[in-house]
Amino acid sequence: MDSIWNGLMAWIAGWSTQAGGQVADGVGAAASHLDMPSLLALAAALGWVSGFRLYAVVFLVGALGAVGWMPLPEGLQVLQHPLVLAASGALLFVEFFADKIPGLDSLWDIVNSVIRVPAGAALAAGVFGADNTTMALVAALMGGTLAASSQAAKTTTRAAINTSPEPLSNIGMSLVEDGLVVAAIWLATHHTVLFGVLLLIVLVLMWIVTWMLFTFLRAAFRRLRALLSSGPLKEA
Repeated sequence: MDSIWNGLMAWIAGWSTQAGGQVADGVGAAASHLDMPSLLALAAALGWVSGFRLYAVVFLVGALGAVGWMPLPEGLQVLQHPLVLAASGALLFVEFFADKIPGLDSLWDIVNSVIRVPAGAALAAGVFGADNTTMALVAALMGGTLAASSQAAKTTTRAAINTSPEPLSNIGMSLVEDGLVVAAIWLATHHTVLFGVLLLIVLVLMWIVTWMLFTFLRAAFRRLRALLSSGPLKEA
């Protein structure tokens, strides 16, 4: 019985290794036809949306690569590994619900802020891989900067929304961010120029909104601190 079981497991392992090698070879060949603008657009998209939904990015890109719907550069093919897909899928499931609960979403952002920016830089660099260190470094700087910009916009927007007790605006904003991940990756891989133009416009708007919301939140915290400090004096 043990020999039959061991033989069956050996056959499954050999089949999966062979199939995985064929898929990887096909994906690598397809990725080699991507031109420089397409690679830069993909790197920018991965970095930017990582600041919103890192686990969604990792799972979506890995799943698309695993089924052969999206050619992945060699540096990103690790995302389609079953273990990476399982881990990113589980974290995506948790984040999908945590991000839609007022208060918990801000706590989730604080906890994940330490990983989103470097992960966005790593994903952007992975588009070019280790064979092109110069472009990989450029992509890492670009991806990290874009991830930091989207992370800052997300954090300040959610903090401002959470000042209102109703949860609908929070859920709506979370769903918009979910859609941004899919839209950005699709535009970057199918309409490179359009994605670049839209990204520049959105970045400018994000910086403006982030500054305005940061000023609003700073004033709100100042008023709250003054109210709390004056409370005991009024009771005395």
